[in-house]
Amino acid sequence: MTSQKELTPILKGQPLADAVASLQDACHTASINGGWWTCPNTGEYLGDTDGTGMKRNTGQMLMLCVSELSEAMEGDRKDLMDDHLPNRKMMEVELADAIIRICDLAGGKGYDLGGAVAEKLAYNAQRADHKMENRIKDGGKKY
Repeated sequence: MTSQKELTPILKGQPLADAVASLQDACHTASINGGWWTCPNTGEYLGDTDGTGMKRNTGQMLMLCVSELSEAMEGDRKDLMDDHLPNRKMMEVELADAIIRICDLAGGKGYDLGGAVAEKLAYNAQRADHKMENRIKDGGKKY
C-alpha cells in the first residue's frame, strides 16, 4: 500500500492536474464532435460561445452521470461483461462512461476539473476525519 508520505508529491503535483485537464479536453471534444453539443433540430451549438452560459440542461447532464453509475452497479451486482467491449467487465466500462460524462460536463462549463481534483486530493489527504484512527472511533466514517 502506498504511504501518505509517498502520495503527497503526486497529489500536489501539476502533472495530475494536467492529466485530468487533458482527459477533460478529450472527452468534451469527442462529445462536441459526436454531436452531443449540437441541437439536432436546429444545428445550434449548445455550449457557451458568448459568455451567457451553456444551453444544455445541467440537471439532465448530471443525471446522465448518475445513470452511468447505476449501470456500473448493475454490472457489478450481476457480474456482467460489457456488451460493447466484451473483453471488459461492465462495471469497468460504465465507470469509464461516468468519467467521460463528468469530464464532458466540466468541459462544457469551462471548469478546471484537473486543478480541482488535485486540490481536493491534497485536502482530503490532510483531513482528520479521513485518518484511520478517527474512522475507527464511534461516529467515525466507516466508509
